[in-house]
Amino acid sequence: MQGIGDWAVRRAQLSGNKTAFVYAGKSWTYREFNERTDRLANHLRDGIGIRAGDRIAAVVATSVECLEILFASAKIGAIFTPINVRLTAPEIGYVLSDLGAQTLFVHPMFPQVSDALTQPGVRIRDVITVGDEYETLLADSSPEPVHPQAKRHDVAVIMYTSGTTGHPKGAMLTHENLRANAAAVTASFGLRERDVTITALPMFHIGGLGLHTLPFIYVGGTNVILPAFDPVKVLDLVQSERATQLLLVPTMWQAIMSIPNLAEYDLSSLDSALTSGAPAPMAVLEYFAELGIPFQEGFGMTECAPSVALLPAESIREKAGSIGRALFGIETRLVDEHDHDVPVGTVGELLVRGDNVFVGYWMRPAETDEVMRGGWYHTGDMGRVDEDGFITLVDRKKDMLISGGENVYSREVELVIASMPQVRDVAVVAAPHEKWGETPVAFVVLVDNAELSEADVIEFGRERLATFKIPTRVEFLEALPTTATGKVRKNALRDLTVSAS
Repeated sequence: MQGIGDWAVRRAQLSGNKTAFVYAGKSWTYREFNERTDRLANHLRDGIGIRAGDRIAAVVATSVECLEILFASAKIGAIFTPINVRLTAPEIGYVLSDLGAQTLFVHPMFPQVSDALTQPGVRIRDVITVGDEYETLLADSSPEPVHPQAKRHDVAVIMYTSGTTGHPKGAMLTHENLRANAAAVTASFGLRERDVTITALPMFHIGGLGLHTLPFIYVGGTNVILPAFDPVKVLDLVQSERATQLLLVPTMWQAIMSIPNLAEYDLSSLDSALTSGAPAPMAVLEYFAELGIPFQEGFGMTECAPSVALLPAESIREKAGSIGRALFGIETRLVDEHDHDVPVGTVGELLVRGDNVFVGYWMRPAETDEVMRGGWYHTGDMGRVDEDGFITLVDRKKDMLISGGENVYSREVELVIASMPQVRDVAVVAAPHEKWGETPVAFVVLVDNAELSEADVIEFGRERLATFKIPTRVEFLEALPTTATGKVRKNALRDLTVSAS
């Protein structure tokens, strides 16, 4: 197989009658999925003239249609970009312009798209509405099998980063990147054809596509798709569909934990649960471990399609705070500022190499060269490795603060504060300081009905941290500002420290 378009063809041949997707009360077999992608591919190629290398964008809910657009695009060698449905019209317009997209699929539930089409530089030629128009289009298109033409090193998708700072960049992922990621996930997580997963993460982020959805298609499993996360619906589907795997980000797991009648649900079908997107509080990990559900923690990023490392269930307590070890087929290193390997226990920058690593940022060669050096992707994450090869991240390069000449890694401080039983979530950022240059400020979210003061947090830190690492200020919030994948928007917190000072 060359491209991911071949996956649909081969799955139809190998397990055509098996349920591929459950969505909105309906089910699709792999044979039906392949035929629908053939019909759509024929329309794109013969009906509106899409050619290999053309860009197709979509502002659609997490859905079977999103996957059909992806695989139809792949079959004819076009490049697919799912766009974050939470973006405003100017933000969507920026992506469409930067991408140079010719065709746009849109769900009518996202009205901001109309204004996005009028933004500077947007040159959309064809707009296809997902719904009745889309179904009529498929019914009227030829079911003639499309023989995928894409090569493995052709770009398959361009995923735009969350854009927590500045304009988002498009990460170019090839067909081989997606295949290598699916193979790494399948091998490392032990996925099987009989597995069933609940897909609740948004497909406009690589975590929603790459961590379970595409690997499950690769292995021939079943994706039960939710257009939007709802904790009760997730539990209902785990129970009714007998799901064996469940992937959520920490904020979603916390929502699950808060359901009063959680103990009444039958979750015995789950072989494992996975959290990713951001470090999970230990309270979450321990809660589900007590239910007897093996809990794993994954780590990845858009540029790696997204898999990098896995903390397995058997190590979740012993190696708490670690991201684990590299997945099967993926290599990692920790290096100093000269790209020399650092000793065990010494902080260095995390580098990643593997067939899953992207080929660069769309139309940004200089920024690509900054992070791709010597065949390794320089992640910007700082961490240390222990004697067993487990990696613990201490900060982002850009998030490290310097207080009085001392390096302070925010993650180290966060782990200490997070160990307080009253704390649900915490983030530490730098605030300007007249004497020390910078000083740590902690933003804390408390568990329900908990009481904690700034003095309590500072005193707790004083017993466990060097003086220069102790937050000089503690702010309490109802929730931390996050991206759609649950990553904390630390730039927003930095803005709060400036406005408060």
